[in-house]
Amino acid sequence: MYVRQFMTSQVFTVTPDESIADTMALMREKKIDRMPVVDKGKLVGFVTDGDLREVSPSPATTLSIFELNYLIAKTPIREVALKKVVTCHPDTQIEDAALLMREHKIGGLPVLDGDKLVGIITGYDILDAFLDIMGSRSPGQRVVIEKKDEAGVLLDLAGTIKQFDVNVTSFAFYHLRDNQVQILAHLQGDQVAETKAALEEKGYRIRK
Repeated sequence: MYVRQFMTSQVFTVTPDESIADTMALMREKKIDRMPVVDKGKLVGFVTDGDLREVSPSPATTLSIFELNYLIAKTPIREVALKKVVTCHPDTQIEDAALLMREHKIGGLPVLDGDKLVGIITGYDILDAFLDIMGSRSPGQRVVIEKKDEAGVLLDLAGTIKQFDVNVTSFAFYHLRDNQVQILAHLQGDQVAETKAALEEKGYRIRK
């Protein structure tokens, strides 16, 4: 699974000379919380709503409302935007993008193809990918199967399911302690109950 499958291709951007006030207004209008800063087609920065909140004057300030409005209206976004931007490529694997976000403690990555900004991927997109991997939106009955992790388990499991003409609409593995493996599957067909019973007879544990 790759970034291009989950990224947002329609990216709203600002130029370095846009004011803080205009950038905040655009974020509110488009209902987004982060935005690349682009100058002449080249990515030069990245700004989030958190960055803008940090530089917005505190209510405890001694400035008047007119001075506050003037400050955010005149300060260009280049003064507050992150200059060293962590990016990824459309063909970056989704887990590598998630790892980048985790390591750098950020919630989104601009996606570059060469020097061209082609998208943005956020933590919400990563969550969508996770839900797809786990089959949360897949049809069929959710079945959690546990077995000792040993050679031939997958082949045996597939063969047993095939006997009952049951379709596997999603499949995910998770390795437990003590050399055990947990398999999350969504099974679709008229004989799911019979499939589960056959697996239990062969020593598989079916979790409720």
